[in-house]
Amino acid sequence: MSDRFPIRNGLKQGDALLPIIFNFALEDAIRRVQVNRDGSKLNGTHQLLAYADDVNILGGSIHTLKENAEGIITATRELGLEVSADKTKYMVLSRDQNAGRVQSVRIDNSTLENVEKFKYLGTILTNKNSIVEEIKSILRSGNACYHSVQNLLSSRLLSKNLKIKIFRNIILPVLLYGCEAWSLTLRVE
Repeated sequence: MSDRFPIRNGLKQGDALLPIIFNFALEDAIRRVQVNRDGSKLNGTHQLLAYADDVNILGGSIHTLKENAEGIITATRELGLEVSADKTKYMVLSRDQNAGRVQSVRIDNSTLENVEKFKYLGTILTNKNSIVEEIKSILRSGNACYHSVQNLLSSRLLSKNLKIKIFRNIILPVLLYGCEAWSLTLRVE
């Protein structure tokens, strides 16, 4: 990385360089944060997952999560970036049914909302680590996709081969999105 240099003019919203510069700044902030003081892994998994402006922070406890979140917020603030408290949420994954229900997470005078599910990079994650919600969402998307081309598929003007191509190229990718990462149980199958 180069030495620091002063920036006198900002970029206008929509500028083509904005995502690139944002990614540089966010990467710098993430590298500054000492995650759990022993690297970026917890029980063999990464604690910070970042893609564009979506950052997920994982922790083995509410305390660790709070420490890591405060570290990211401080590091981004030093670079002139602001974390939106309204968009910041947390979710507890635990075998204990009551885990996380009583505890509230406060950072910078803002109480973070505890959620039971959220969407990250197009995939629905739940606090019960269930794939059922994701499958329902994919089926709804596939159904909507089907209805958007239903008049083409029922048209007598199109050949059977063309209808099959429409299905394979438009509907099937929507239905199969992310299925490689699903871990299905016998009950879900």
